[in-house]
Amino acid sequence: MPKQVNGQKEDSIIQNDLSESFEEEVRAFLSDEEKLHLFDDLTKVNPVTMTTVLKCLQARYTVNLFYTNAGCSLVALNPFQPISCLYSPELMREYHVAVRPQDLKPHIFAVAEQTYRNVQSQIDPINQSIIVSGESGAGKTWTSRCLMKFYASVAASVTSPKDNETVERIEKRVLDSNPVMEAFGNACTLRNNNSSRFGKYIQLQLDRFHHLSSASIQTFLLEKTRVAYQAPNERNFHIFYQITKGATAEERLEWNLPEGADYRWLPNSERNLDEDCFEVTRDAMFHLGIDRSTQNNIFKVLSGLLHLGNIQFSNPLDESQPCELEDKIKDFVKITGDLLKIPVEELLESLRIRTITAGKQQQVFKKPCSRAECETRRDCLAKVIYAKLFEWLVSVINESIYADTSAWTSFIGLLDVYGFEAFPENNLEQLCINYANEKLQQHFVAHYLKAQQEEYAAEGLQWSFINYQDNQNCLDLIEGNPLSIFSLLNEECRLNRSSNPDLFQTRIEKALSDNQCLSRDKFSKKPNFIISHYAGEVCYQLEAMVEKNKDPIPPELIHVLQNSKDPLLQKLFPVTETNQNNVRTQNRAAVITVVSKFKGSLENLMQILNSTKPHYIRCIKPNADCKALTFKREEVLSQLQACGIVEAVTISAAGFPIRISFESFTERYEILRRSRGYNKNSVCGKSNYHTAKKKEISTAEKQIVSRMERYRDHQVPALGMQNTHAALP
Repeated sequence: MPKQVNGQKEDSIIQNDLSESFEEEVRAFLSDEEKLHLFDDLTKVNPVTMTTVLKCLQARYTVNLFYTNAGCSLVALNPFQPISCLYSPELMREYHVAVRPQDLKPHIFAVAEQTYRNVQSQIDPINQSIIVSGESGAGKTWTSRCLMKFYASVAASVTSPKDNETVERIEKRVLDSNPVMEAFGNACTLRNNNSSRFGKYIQLQLDRFHHLSSASIQTFLLEKTRVAYQAPNERNFHIFYQITKGATAEERLEWNLPEGADYRWLPNSERNLDEDCFEVTRDAMFHLGIDRSTQNNIFKVLSGLLHLGNIQFSNPLDESQPCELEDKIKDFVKITGDLLKIPVEELLESLRIRTITAGKQQQVFKKPCSRAECETRRDCLAKVIYAKLFEWLVSVINESIYADTSAWTSFIGLLDVYGFEAFPENNLEQLCINYANEKLQQHFVAHYLKAQQEEYAAEGLQWSFINYQDNQNCLDLIEGNPLSIFSLLNEECRLNRSSNPDLFQTRIEKALSDNQCLSRDKFSKKPNFIISHYAGEVCYQLEAMVEKNKDPIPPELIHVLQNSKDPLLQKLFPVTETNQNNVRTQNRAAVITVVSKFKGSLENLMQILNSTKPHYIRCIKPNADCKALTFKREEVLSQLQACGIVEAVTISAAGFPIRISFESFTERYEILRRSRGYNKNSVCGKSNYHTAKKKEISTAEKQIVSRMERYRDHQVPALGMQNTHAALP
């Protein structure tokens, strides 16, 4: 077997600790630069080092080859330019009808077609998942969108017009969910003009004929704080720019959106993006069953939020009095109340007055809020409305594409989550996002880097164990029991007092000092902690983290929304018996924190992923400036190191590409034994779980499997059986 080297973190592009002989091998491989772009599978690279892998990817990127196989993963480099021919319907069909799609150029369509054929083969695990990962701006959203188009195209019925009509309807609605979700859930950030500010898992459900019969969408952790706060040079969610730029003159009048008006929560509106197209969103909403009247109601509420953001408070002369409003601000209050159908007096009281219940007699006191509290309540009102609206939209989409579980037998899942984030200021949102990425990296490590090697050893195969970066310590720090960042955060939320960031920092350091993944920026005056993630160190600020984890919603705000005369707000905030209970009951309710909810939903997702056969698409951002044909080696290197590409390539190069269980193997090829009179024991032994080493693709074992597939395809129709099982790779 050719010599391999483990992927390890490097301080420079060329490893300094390579032996002279090995350096010569690397130089010899790199000397023929004209051929480097021909390596469409990194397992063919010899020797495998971070340097050789990086050089091959750069060479391919230079000649517009953006996809490269990397063992169990597909590396996808973002071209940062439109290349329509790369995603055309004709190309989809080429990969779908190919006898062996893996023999074509590496592509996301090859991954998609393989998952579809795996479902058809009915070999456990039948259900499939594609995990699309990468930094913000690496191309995850586009990749997921193209995958959905591929499945919608190939999973159509061609036998029954009625079935085909149903499939086309589901196909159209599944595709229409994209522009709606992106309009309400994506935003322009420093790194990406169309950054997903939420995570989503889309399950495409297939019937027994493997036609698309239904779908479902599960979302995670919408960044609702963006409604009321946008970092410098970033923007709010796309939908706000769409309504202010795309509304007709009549709609502007009805929604009170005069041209050229300034809104504090609509920064950088002078920038024109492709994502600002309002008509695409409206048409997609209509096809999903959201009629024009309901759409009008939605956009009116969104306009109300923009005017709400312009309400500013000033300190009163008398502290016993509510905060005051300037005359020009009073207009915004009236417009907000009109658009949300809330009486102005009730709106102002909910923002400026706090209700306190105390004593055995449950006496009710009203206390004016400080200016800071008023602004916090204003922001909270906007966030809770937008989060509920987004949640409702997802439920509407799911209702339009849903089918009872009896209507489908298998599924292909697409996971598109926010990429690893590290900003100058990081808080609870980044902690949750990076925790999700840690869990997915652990899934990759456990499924591939760890499990395969342990399986080889257990079966007595000759194998030299290849080291890899295990992130279990980091996950223990974040979510472990009994003590972790999450448990300490939740405990702090349960205490009936305001949190002190300095004291909380001390508690974290004292309780978790044994974990090597934890440190602190000692030069910063702000309370903080640093976590050494698999993708690098991130410093988190503790200021306001506990409050964000509580995510408190003052009961006065819920009450005023329940009393709204707006039909949509009445749907989003229905009055129930629980809502009608007194304030005491609400105040004593158990605190369900943000991290608890997020951890629970992520654990459910991981259970689904663990029950499927996973496929990995690693989206890579060639440069931070999103420029076409610009490949910055240091930036690509850090991303390759973070996701363990070299380790995966090394294991794949030394491992076995065909992996099926003994039971599935005998079940699939039993027909050959019966038709040719083979002795059962001669077909395969229980040790034959793996055949054909990857570096020996022309060996007899591989040829035998290919020959068995051809014999099987010939014998099935000859014996009058229906061949519903697709060929193995």
